[in-house]
Amino acid sequence: MIHPDSIPSLVFADSQGSIIDYPPLNMAGMSNGHFVIPERTDLIPLPKGSELFVLPGRLPVASDPVTSEPLLLEDDPFEPGKPIQAVAAFLAPAHTSILTAAFQTADNATTLPLFAYTAVGWYKGRFWVAAFRSDPDKRQDSDQFTQSTVATRTRRKLKQYPDNRLIQHLGKCCLVYGCPAARNYFLGRWEAPIPTSPSCNARCVGCISLQSSGCCPSTQDRITFVPSPKEISMMAIDHLNQAPKPIVSFGQGCEGEPLLQADTIAEAIRLIRQETSKGTINLNSNSSLPQALEKLVDAGLDSLRVSLNSAQEHYYTRYYRPNGYAFTDVQSSIRLMKNAGRFVSLNYFILPGLSDSVPEFEALCTLIASCRPDMIQLRNLNMDPEWYLRTIGLPPSETAMGLHSWLKALKKEFPGLRFGYFNPFLATAESGLTGGNRR
Repeated sequence: MIHPDSIPSLVFADSQGSIIDYPPLNMAGMSNGHFVIPERTDLIPLPKGSELFVLPGRLPVASDPVTSEPLLLEDDPFEPGKPIQAVAAFLAPAHTSILTAAFQTADNATTLPLFAYTAVGWYKGRFWVAAFRSDPDKRQDSDQFTQSTVATRTRRKLKQYPDNRLIQHLGKCCLVYGCPAARNYFLGRWEAPIPTSPSCNARCVGCISLQSSGCCPSTQDRITFVPSPKEISMMAIDHLNQAPKPIVSFGQGCEGEPLLQADTIAEAIRLIRQETSKGTINLNSNSSLPQALEKLVDAGLDSLRVSLNSAQEHYYTRYYRPNGYAFTDVQSSIRLMKNAGRFVSLNYFILPGLSDSVPEFEALCTLIASCRPDMIQLRNLNMDPEWYLRTIGLPPSETAMGLHSWLKALKKEFPGLRFGYFNPFLATAESGLTGGNRR
């Protein structure tokens, strides 16, 4: 992995929104509201497919290259008196943030949209970010597709299946929202999404498909119907039979909780497996309803990805705001899958300062030892970091290990645990042996 020879310089946005570097000051990052100077080994070149965001109502914070003290930049150093704004990076898939962008928020600033905000700087002609690549799989890399091909193949399939509401919905996800999973479905490869549920039994503060009026807007529209088992199986069978390393996944960002549609999904899985034994059938879920999950296990579900912002129940509850279930139900669902010999991933939302805090590490170790998941998927939390920290009530005094140290300690504690970003294709699924690595 490439790292810079020196700490990159601060970048900020001028009054016109242009991003400018300021060599007299070094970049900084944040962790649980504290300003942090990144180590050189924390920094990698901005991955292809990433984006840069200007942060309205937020002034950039840098570090003094001599004293290492945090410094607030209040106006444009090249045009004194002109307003400026902080800048952050939104990382391409398969990359995990180590530090969030460093800024100070004005009292009247609006809440940031539902994206992740990684610290970014400039050095020797390129941008650098505080992050690491967490999965070598290139299934969502920007150099793996051309938009013209995506558009052509999507419109072709939409024309081929005008009466399949699910495929038509995914066409919007692909062409309007640029959903990487929908894109790969229309390209006929790897993992295909299957949204099914317009309703949910959680009220996640950072839900990306449904937000209360007056809050930051959702990044995409939620599905408004429940596709039939026939609509689902028609799409899934074709994908599983033809795609390389095929996966079909229930539970997507454009829907609620798929376990609320367990009967429909179970029937769809049976229809799929009547026609093909190929590929992996996966469920992305809050895993709130063990009895509903059991129906899917009996129907032939291969793997489960459990959404989790924290292994500490009080932080979990403050974020998910469960309706009719508890954190213990989530744990029961994991154990149910493992007792059935199936594969389980934790879709673990990463926010520097919480995820790598000492109490969170200890709670996560307890959860892993108790429930025996096979994998942790390192997913950046898409939410204004200050809003999130206020919501869960993380004490400012909480000590962070650092994401590199956190990951190293987890690997030492659980040497058989897999780490990544994507749902894995399970080569053993077709032979009925879907369990993952044992420890």
